[in-house]
Amino acid sequence: MGHTEIGGLRVAFDRTGDGPSLVLLHGILQDARAWRPQLEGLRDRFGILAWDAPGCGRSEDPPEHWRLPEYADCLAALLSELGVTDPVLCGLSWGGTLALEFQHRHPGRSTALVLVGAYAGWAGSLSDRECRARLASCLAQAGLRPEEFVPDWMPGLLTPRAPSGVVDEVTGIMSDFHPSGFRTMARAVAAADLRPHLARIDVPALVVHGDDDRRAPAGTVGAALAGAIPGARLVVLPESGHLCNVEQPGAFDRAVRDFAETVD
Repeated sequence: MGHTEIGGLRVAFDRTGDGPSLVLLHGILQDARAWRPQLEGLRDRFGILAWDAPGCGRSEDPPEHWRLPEYADCLAALLSELGVTDPVLCGLSWGGTLALEFQHRHPGRSTALVLVGAYAGWAGSLSDRECRARLASCLAQAGLRPEEFVPDWMPGLLTPRAPSGVVDEVTGIMSDFHPSGFRTMARAVAAADLRPHLARIDVPALVVHGDDDRRAPAGTVGAALAGAIPGARLVVLPESGHLCNVEQPGAFDRAVRDFAETVD
C-alpha cells in the first residue's frame, strides 16, 4: 500500500507481485479493495497495481468538473510516476470505461485490455432514458447515508447465490464512498460515449461478463462492446453477476491468465 501526489491530489494504490504489469481499475462506489481476490490470486503471475481512483478510498477528491479524460490523464501520470510500463489494463464497470478512455488518449501505453462488465460509457452503451435515470439516481444517492441506498445495489451487482461474506465485503467497500467523488464519477461515465474510438483499438482485448449481470448484460452491452473492438473475445462466466471477479474469482483469474498467455 502506498500513495503519491499527482497534479496536487493524493492518489493511493496497492502493489503486489512480480512479473508483467497488470493495472486494476475498480468501478464506481468502490476502491482497490474490490480487487482483493486478484491481489491474492494473480500476484504470482503479475506485478499488480490497483489504485484508489481520485474520489475513492484513500485518495483525495478531484474537482467535480472532472470527466473521463482527466481521470485517464491522472492514471497516465501515476503510471509514469511509479515506473509502470506496458501494462495490461483491467477495468471493472466504470473502470472498464476508464481503460477505454486511457487507450484512446494514451495509445501505445498499454499492451492489452481486460474489460469486465464494462461500458463504452453509459451514453455509449445504454439508452438515453436509462443513462439519464442512472445519473439522476446516483446524484440523489450521493446525498444519502450508505444504509439508505447501498443494499439496493446488491441485486444488480451479485446473484442471489453470492455468499453472505461476499455481500458483506462489497457492502462495506461501497459504504465507504465519498459523496463528491461519487457524483463526479457518475457524471463522467454518464457523459462518455467511446463508440467512435473502439474500431481503432489495436491491442488485444478480452471482454468478461457474468452470465447474470443485470447492470451490463453480456448479451447486449458485452456483445456490443466485444463486437466493436477488432479481434476482441467475449467470455461469459457462469453463476456470477456484475462483480464476477469477486463472485467467481477462480474462473475470473483463469480467464485473465489464459488471456495473458495469448498476449505474451
